[in-house]
Amino acid sequence: MRQSDLGNVAQEKSLGYLLVNGFALMSYASVVEPFRAANVLAGRTLHRWTHISTDGGPCHASNGATIIADQGVDTSIDCETLFVFAGGDPTRFSDPATWAWLRKLGRTGTVLAGISGGPYVLAQAGLLDGYRATIHWEHRAAFMEAFPLVTVDPGLFVVDRRRVTCAGGMGSPDLAVDLIERDHGHALAVEVSDWLIRSEPRAADRPQRLSLRDRYGVASDRVLNVLAHMEASVEDPSSGIDPARIAGVSVRQLERLFMRQMEQTVQECYLRPRLEQAAQLLRSTGLSVTDIGVACGFRSTSHFSAAYKARFGRAPSSDRRLTA
Repeated sequence: MRQSDLGNVAQEKSLGYLLVNGFALMSYASVVEPFRAANVLAGRTLHRWTHISTDGGPCHASNGATIIADQGVDTSIDCETLFVFAGGDPTRFSDPATWAWLRKLGRTGTVLAGISGGPYVLAQAGLLDGYRATIHWEHRAAFMEAFPLVTVDPGLFVVDRRRVTCAGGMGSPDLAVDLIERDHGHALAVEVSDWLIRSEPRAADRPQRLSLRDRYGVASDRVLNVLAHMEASVEDPSSGIDPARIAGVSVRQLERLFMRQMEQTVQECYLRPRLEQAAQLLRSTGLSVTDIGVACGFRSTSHFSAAYKARFGRAPSSDRRLTA
């Protein structure tokens, strides 16, 4: 794209990148690179950015990479959009100075964008109450429990007034390209997509995870309907679920379907989403083992621990220590 193609419409945008230690490098790079590509393709600086850390020092990604910050949250910043990158266990983040700084930016009209675990930090600051938002699926259960005033969407990203949230990972370039299109038009967004070898643009409401059919490798719609219901009722497995009625077959027929398609009984299959969610919560939150067991529908801590060890070959406390 030639500089003249943008005419006088495109105005330079100032961006801020707040990096919370433990942020995912992929999510960060997948936001930054589309904006850099837009600058190159436009032949002019459409985006300038500033890196911020909570204390003004270097920021450390989850893989050990280090980004040098330009400033800390003790310094004011004039930017139109501030991206907040967080990962690991965002429930453990606690920094009143950062929350106050974010609230001040929110009052001045800055667009606040949370990426991956970043929405958790924005919500901790009270900046997502009354908004629609999304977050990486690994943090979704803890997020919904902690922030009931936020309407949580399951998609890749959400733009709700001056709040932007994104699941992170490979959803980050989808958000960045969408923002480029909003600011600079469809033609430049297409060029950026080509530059990034992004041949299949994904809309905001695309799901974050593979379909049940792909994840389980199952062909039967009857079995898939039951699995979907199981995943939707992880917290309360005794909530009156009638798998046979959902599938539209007899109990005996359903058991035969599950043994043929899943090589497990219906009850054994119901343990899978509950234990997988428990593993996610152990890795990504500071919730106790007891609380996680309750959140995943287990009657007691001993029942939860036995089922977890049978599924993963280790006690829940072992996975808790991995994230300590």
